Amino acid sequence: MKTLRLLSSTISILFVLNGSAYPLFSQAPTSPKILFTSSRDGNREVYIMNPDGSDQVRLTKHPANDLNAIWSPTGEEILFISDRDDVRDLYLMDPDGSNVRRLFKKEVYRGRPAWSPDGTQIAYMHLRWDIDEYPIYIATLGEQKEEELIMNAHNPAWSPDGTEIVCSISVRLTIINVRTGKQKRPLSRKVADWQLQPSWSDVGNKIAFTGHKDPPLPPDRKPGDPFPPGWEDKQTIFIVNSDGTDFKQLVAEAGPKASRPAISPNGEEVLYTQEINGLLQIFKVDVNSGVHTQLTHIGHFFQANSGGDWFDPAYALPVAPQPKLLTTTWGEVKKK
Repeated sequence: MKTLRLLSSTISILFVLNGSAYPLFSQAPTSPKILFTSSRDGNREVYIMNPDGSDQVRLTKHPANDLNAIWSPTGEEILFISDRDDVRDLYLMDPDGSNVRRLFKKEVYRGRPAWSPDGTQIAYMHLRWDIDEYPIYIATLGEQKEEELIMNAHNPAWSPDGTEIVCSISVRLTIINVRTGKQKRPLSRKVADWQLQPSWSDVGNKIAFTGHKDPPLPPDRKPGDPFPPGWEDKQTIFIVNSDGTDFKQLVAEAGPKASRPAISPNGEEVLYTQEINGLLQIFKVDVNSGVHTQLTHIGHFFQANSGGDWFDPAYALPVAPQPKLLTTTWGEVKKK
């Protein structure tokens, strides 16, 4: 009886944190799904679709801008950015769009989140417009502490084993050891210039990113200097192993620039965003065959559809309840 009372008390604590109640475990998708941002209904909202582009369903319904949604490793939660409280910050919701709540109690301009593979931490950018700084922070979910990882870096993405984060520092891919802070750069600027927006696959140790191959910018170019004619439109999508080997261009440089790559969990496909007929649309490319597929087709103004994040239950973190997991974040993310 004492054991039952203890178990009941523990579950009650997990259900009610900081005075807010929500489900211990929400329902993860049973088939692969993609999250993306669309402005087709007048402002940016979070949508979900199948990997072939079918069944596009709106998840958020708010007059504010909701965008850049990512899956938790279990698929039971979605982390996204919203300015519904006047400042863009991080919010959580269930996979059906319900149970929306702000992640942190203290409101700060946060963006570009990435979830650690074990589901216990997130990395994200602090945007300090007043002093023009962009540090990457790591927060352990369920705790109060945020720790700065690196200053003036962009777009963090975790390694499959959770020991490293890749980001862009001085427009170069930079891999940082989370524990030691040691840095390494897998590619030189001669291979690809302006290496931005990395995405790391769950398996295969592959990193997709945006960049330029030809022509590179002059090494002495200063911020604010004009770009060479047509240079910006040559931004495209590349993929490379985390050790810098097997470098490959996935999207041709002809046409409008390609951006926002998101590599599939198995490393075999990459989402990207590109303008077509004056509107941003989402495409995917098969890494091996090179076949491109347009996934979205509608929209009313330029920022029609963009970004993306994959979930595949075949690569999801197991969710079977275990005592050692009660201190992690699957059912007990705490408002700060």
